[in-house]
Amino acid sequence: MSDSSILARASSNGLDKVVAAETALSHVDGEAGRLIIAGYDLEALVATHDFEATAALLWSTAGLDPAPSASEVRAQLGAARVAAFRLVPVLLAAARGLTVTEGLRAGLSLLPDEDKDLPAHIRAVGSVPVFVAALCRRDEGLPAVAPVAYAGHAEDFLRMLRGAPASAAEVEALNAYLVTVTDHGMNASTFTARVIASTRAGLISATVGALCALKGPLHGGAPGPVLDMLDAIGTRDHIKPWLVDEISKGERLMGFGHRVYKVRDPRADVFNKAVMLLTNGNERVKFARDVEAVALSTLKEMKPDQRLDTNMEYYTAILLEALGIPRSAVTAVFALSRIVGWSAHVIEQERVGRLIRPASTYIGHWPDNQAA
Repeated sequence: MSDSSILARASSNGLDKVVAAETALSHVDGEAGRLIIAGYDLEALVATHDFEATAALLWSTAGLDPAPSASEVRAQLGAARVAAFRLVPVLLAAARGLTVTEGLRAGLSLLPDEDKDLPAHIRAVGSVPVFVAALCRRDEGLPAVAPVAYAGHAEDFLRMLRGAPASAAEVEALNAYLVTVTDHGMNASTFTARVIASTRAGLISATVGALCALKGPLHGGAPGPVLDMLDAIGTRDHIKPWLVDEISKGERLMGFGHRVYKVRDPRADVFNKAVMLLTNGNERVKFARDVEAVALSTLKEMKPDQRLDTNMEYYTAILLEALGIPRSAVTAVFALSRIVGWSAHVIEQERVGRLIRPASTYIGHWPDNQAA
């Protein structure tokens, strides 16, 4: 097969199976339903690491020297949250009329690529919970709540969001979520971050670009519509008819199927367990489980040639709703975690030191209809 044929096929397949980088940060095995993050199977990582420890692991794996400890990361992120809060008045003025995710994009753009006090990866990660909480409270007509430097990242975010401390179970559940979504192979936003990093534009610029990629509904914007779907179904009597109607019309069921995973998304199981920490006897969760069971059986009946299973977006939606995260902030809260992975990939890419510059196949007209 010629080089042009290979490129054309890669383009039509969205670059599926095209190796864009070597990385030690994560590996996705879609056929086996397995996710490895920095040498840990996902379930083991969640069982042994909180958010700060996972960030330290990823940054160390990316080649950060000296390698940080979890306690050092916790202290640095606390300092970064305090520093970010000073920017909140400017952020809120700049973000009038913007959604939470758009406001977060504006907030990250306020950060300089270089700063003498805190490294860029710390400033980026530390700023997100402050900006997201302030933007969510703005939407409710409430003032921003200042961070507490000594608190854990998950704990402090929930406190800034609500204006009151979260329970230990809520903090544990959010930690499980944050650890799980820190990194996930060469997805669209991570690839975007690495392309920008390869130009030496700086870590902050790379994470702003990654957030813009995440914002798309085909990437990080899907958990919100899962809740819309549950609302539209409404009652148990309507589950089967509603699903059959949607599938018959060719509509995609949000929260089912994945471009990479051909079996159950392992992240869905982690989130399912995290939900159990919060919602024993919760009717909304019981309803969501009923919808999942009927959806899986209906998909098997109506699409027998496709392997469609529950993906992480389904239980992400349920978990974040149970934590009181506004539907408008689901994508931004995803970024609260994934920015750790983006920053680690930037560090790793900068060590490579080579510009990412793929080729393309020209399919337009040649001057005077003469081929080159």
